[in-house]
Amino acid sequence: MEQKSPREVTAWQRAGWPDRSSLGEWGDEQTWKREVESLRTLLWQRRLWLDEALELLMAEAELLNQAARWLGNTLAAGRKVLVAGNGGSAAQAQHLAAELVGRFRRERRPYPVLSLTSDSAILTALANDYGYATAFARQVQALGEPGDLLLALSTSGESRNLIEAAKCARQQGLFVLAMTGEGPSSLAEQADLALRMPGGHHAPLTQELHLLLIHVLCDLAEAQLCALTGQGLPIPRREGGGQ
Repeated sequence: MEQKSPREVTAWQRAGWPDRSSLGEWGDEQTWKREVESLRTLLWQRRLWLDEALELLMAEAELLNQAARWLGNTLAAGRKVLVAGNGGSAAQAQHLAAELVGRFRRERRPYPVLSLTSDSAILTALANDYGYATAFARQVQALGEPGDLLLALSTSGESRNLIEAAKCARQQGLFVLAMTGEGPSSLAEQADLALRMPGGHHAPLTQELHLLLIHVLCDLAEAQLCALTGQGLPIPRREGGGQ
C-alpha cells in the first residue's frame, strides 16, 4: 500500500476512516479483495459500454454537428439559449449554462444561456400556484423570444413539464433541441431536433452520455463562435499545471 505522508495520516485519522491495515468491522483481507475485484469488473463493464456507445454516436456525427451548429448559430445571432431538465438533468442544465456563460476551453465573451432549473423561488411558486407541469413552460413564456433555442434534457423523454415547455417554445417561435434516451418519446416528437442516446432504458447511462454530449456541444459551439469573432485565446494555466 502506498505510504501516506504524516499530514495525510493525520487528516485520515482525524476523519476516523480506517485503512487496510486496520479493517476491523469493514471485513477481512479476502472481503477487501473481493470488493476491489468487483469494482474492477464494474469499471471494465462501463468501459465496454462506453466504447460501444461512442461508436454509435460517431455514426450520428452529422446529426450532432447539426445540433452544435444550431447552438452556435443561435448565440451568433444574438439570441439566447434556455435549458431545462429534472433531477440529474436539472443539474446538467445548470452545468451547460455555466460552461457557456463562463468558459469551456477558450477565453471569450460570455454567452446568454439561462438554466430554467436554477431559481428555487420561481420553480416553487409556479409549482405551488399552477402545478409542476407548468414550471418550465411559464418561464419559456416569460423569457423566450422568436429565434431563441430551448434545450430540453430528459432520460425518459416523457417528463410532462418538458413536453409542455417544448410546446410553448414552438408556439413562441423558439427552436427546440431535445436530448433523450434511446427510444421514441413524446418530447422527441415535440422537438425540431432530437438527440437520442444509446443505452436502453438505463437512466444513469443515458445521463453519462448527456454530460459527454454537453461538453462536445459546448466545445464545438464555442469554437464556431470564436472563429466568427476572432476571440478564443488559450486559457492561462495556473502554477502547478492546473487550469
